This record gives sequence, structure tokens and C-alpha cells, in this order.
Amino acid sequence: MADGEAVRINKYLADCGVCSRRQADGLISEGRVSVDGETAVMGTKVLPGQVVRVDGKDIKDDGKTIVLLLNKPEGIVCTTAEDEKDNVVRFVNYKRRIYPVGRLDKDSKGLLIMTNRGDLVNGIMRSRYDHEKEYIVTVHRPVTQKFLDGMSAGVPILGTRTKPCVTEKLGKYRFKIIITEGLNRQIRRMCEHFGYVVTELKRVRIMDIELGDIPEGKWRQATKEEVYSLLKYAGLK
Repeated sequence: MADGEAVRINKYLADCGVCSRRQADGLISEGRVSVDGETAVMGTKVLPGQVVRVDGKDIKDDGKTIVLLLNKPEGIVCTTAEDEKDNVVRFVNYKRRIYPVGRLDKDSKGLLIMTNRGDLVNGIMRSRYDHEKEYIVTVHRPVTQKFLDGMSAGVPILGTRTKPCVTEKLGKYRFKIIITEGLNRQIRRMCEHFGYVVTELKRVRIMDIELGDIPEGKWRQATKEEVYSLLKYAGLK
């Protein structure tokens, strides 16, 4: 919580890793939450320095920046919506409330950044059309140079034209692509324009953060250098 910034009590509890916002609403409605000794109600806001308790136990936000690098498997949805049984927050099941930075299609896999800092999410998303994202793509028929050249030059999709990008053939059915945009299902739509169907899409890099050898379905803590790089990119350093 930034200096002087008030946050809703349910968000405060979620950010502190107590529970989800919906579960926090339940605690509040049951009268189990207090702020400076006063029973909290829906909409109560918390300022820095105020004492928050749940069932009489002090709850504090330690201000720690958490950044996880997840190798998301196919089938997991990049949302915090609790009515989505396959949401990524439930899948990771981290001890603190964390959020995905951007999206990776349900049918896609690979690198996904997750953090507990909303300002970091917002900072990166504001600049999402400026940073590189690298993918390994498998398609249903042989990759040709004509196809790669067409992809690289920009493709008309969604009422616009994609920016020029970098492509490289990796095998008969596989290629690498580096884009600087984040249009909805962009790579799949680009391939479809040329009559190609994507059978596997894996993100392996975001800016200078690489997936590396993280096993599918697993995650690791970002290094201090990686966290600093992300904070700097988001304008927070």
C-alpha cells in the first residue's frame, strides 16, 4: 500500500494473503474484521498505519514484492475470476494473493508472470505494445519461407495490421516468432490468414525474462535482477 493510499478492506486482506476478496467479504459480513478497533463493514477503507484484525489477530501487509514465473500448461485460464474453476490463481495456489500480468490463451502454454503488485501489472500492461514476446509455434503443415516472410511483414487481422515482427524456421512444422503487440489470439489469427492452423503455442520469453527450464505446470521466484528489470520497465524504479 503506497503512502497515503486508502484501499478497500477486502482488497487489503487479499493483498496480505489472508484470503480472496470474496472470502474477505464473508469475514466482513460476519463481523470478524476490525479496523482500529471498529468493526469493519463493506466498503471500509484502510489507510497506512491503521490496525487491521481478523478474529482478533493483527493482519499486516509486509510490502514485499512477489514475482513468480510460471510455465502455464494448456487448459489454465489467465483470470482471477473465482467462478472459473481452472483460473490460474487457483492453479498456482500461492500463499499470497497474486495476479497474472497480461494473458496467455487457455489453449496456449509457457511463460506467465504473476505478482502481488497491482501497480506493476498496470505499468507493464500500459506498455504491452512496446515489449518483445517470443513464442515457439507448431503448425499443421510445413513451414515455408513465403509464409514466414508474410508473417514478418505484418498481417491484416481484427481491423488493423500487425507490426513487422521477427520469424525463424526451427523445423518442418515449427517456427519462432517475436512480436511486440498483444492483440487477441494474435499469432493464431496471423497463421490462419495464411491457411495455417496452430497446433501448439508456447511463450518462452517476455522482454528479458526467459522461461528457461521451468517444468510445465511449475513456477519459480523471479530473481532480484528480474524483479528490478520489471519494476524499471513499469516505471516504478
